[in-house]
Amino acid sequence: MLLRANQIRKKFNQSNIQVSDDTLKLVNDVVEREVEKMVTRCSDGNVKRLTPGLFYIALGNLRVSSN
Repeated sequence: MLLRANQIRKKFNQSNIQVSDDTLKLVNDVVEREVEKMVTRCSDGNVKRLTPGLFYIALGNLRVSSN
């Protein structure tokens, strides 16, 4: 599991929302799929080492914002 169930549960519980174990598994599945997309983007972008400066590529942003 990529995420810690107790941390996710705590976030929801802070808003008085109960989360079942099955729902936590679904949240983890979504995160795993998103990470797989990030890996693919890095691979397609020829990123050999993902750094904070290159993280925009993993997110799918092809341009760095010039703020």
